[in-house]
Amino acid sequence: MEDWTDKYRPKSLDEIYGNERAIATLRNWARMWNEGNVPKNRAVVLTGKAGIGKTTSALALANDFGWIVLELNASDARNATTIKKVATSGAVNETFDDHGRFIPSNRGGRKLIILDEADNLYERIEKSENGSDFSDKGGKKAIVETIKITNQPIILIVNDYYSLIKGSGEILKRMCTVIQYYGVNSDQIVKLLKRICGEENIFADLKLLKTIADRCKGDVRSAINDLQSISLNRQQVDIRALDVLGYRDREKIIFDALRDVFKSRNIQSIKDIVHNIDVAPETFLLWITENLPREYIDIDDMIKGYEAVSTADLFFGRVFKRQYYGLWSYACDIMSGGVSTAKSHNYGNVKYYPSTWIREMKNSKTTRGIRDSVVKKIGALCHNSYRKSKEFLLPHFKYLFRNDTRFAYRMKNRLDLSESEIKYLLGEKYMHKMKDILQFSEKTDEKQIEINVPVNNKEKEGSKKEKKREIKQPSIFDF
Repeated sequence: MEDWTDKYRPKSLDEIYGNERAIATLRNWARMWNEGNVPKNRAVVLTGKAGIGKTTSALALANDFGWIVLELNASDARNATTIKKVATSGAVNETFDDHGRFIPSNRGGRKLIILDEADNLYERIEKSENGSDFSDKGGKKAIVETIKITNQPIILIVNDYYSLIKGSGEILKRMCTVIQYYGVNSDQIVKLLKRICGEENIFADLKLLKTIADRCKGDVRSAINDLQSISLNRQQVDIRALDVLGYRDREKIIFDALRDVFKSRNIQSIKDIVHNIDVAPETFLLWITENLPREYIDIDDMIKGYEAVSTADLFFGRVFKRQYYGLWSYACDIMSGGVSTAKSHNYGNVKYYPSTWIREMKNSKTTRGIRDSVVKKIGALCHNSYRKSKEFLLPHFKYLFRNDTRFAYRMKNRLDLSESEIKYLLGEKYMHKMKDILQFSEKTDEKQIEINVPVNNKEKEGSKKEKKREIKQPSIFDF
């Protein structure tokens, strides 16, 4: 199935929803290039959060003006050598059209050089299959040198502007025009979603579209993905369809927060994001722990990252054990900012996964609920605490329940055990005894005892003596 974000990606600046002022500034900058009047700032920086149309604007601009696109993103090698070979060469040389015809710059032959995720230019260790260097070493310096000598327009796209201009990138503040992009208004997103529904012959409740637009918080790409998810194999959708997005939306927010922690170095921005996500900090720590080795390939980065995770975990432990909630903020800062600043390299796009521990706990939630119910019943009967009943009584209770049908039958009635609780106590290995326990009868058991009672008096007296010798101290399970 075709991705709707690509299928409905605007081909022209006029088709883009929202950010009218930013698009007007970008168009005026491009018009100067097209008219042969090279602007003072030969490069622009498009900055703003993901999913609001920065890359789409750059590609639509090139399409409107008939420019050839030369693009580098985080999945490409972007070290000094590569940038000089690709971007710098393209910036100073003339161009050819798609048919190989030479078109000089004074006749509109322009190339638009796009460097996506330019704020993620840090040194990173990574090798391609053929052994070539994929590190970003010297990338910022090469960009600065390219902008100084370029004869072609350059667009830098960033989520975090301050990460771009820090260090060797500080000079870019004077060399580039900064164009700020903002989240798209929800009313405009609703218009876009209605147009897509019309194209796809889908009848969607207006309330549904407004809810999607509100939940995406200005992220157009997220809104389109949500609409496509709930419209799969459907021709009509209403507000009830949003139920399938509940957990996935929550995960998406966590994934975005993970990406900020691992990719960015803006501590304040990371701190705000972690503070605003709808998940407990100690739970988010599990997500970081799960994905840290996937992101930090360099062993030194991984060690420093896990040191921060370990320290944060100690702080959380002290918070819960001693109720020292003043340490909570320290734990959150170490967990996010500590892990973020632990890296000395930049890494390419990585697929993140939910915490394995959380997933396993979610899968075993029903079983744990049944266990807790049984433990509480045993505790109430024996007048013990939940902890003692769980740790000391439950194992012995299970053993007797599986090996003594009479005991199991009596406990079933005394504790009012449900069928699921009986299955839990028996386990898979002893499940064949389920039928015997349910069909067991005290009357049948008593009749069997009467058959074995001796007939003459001497035997009766002897049997009484034997029974006296068999008397023992009753246990807590003799009910």
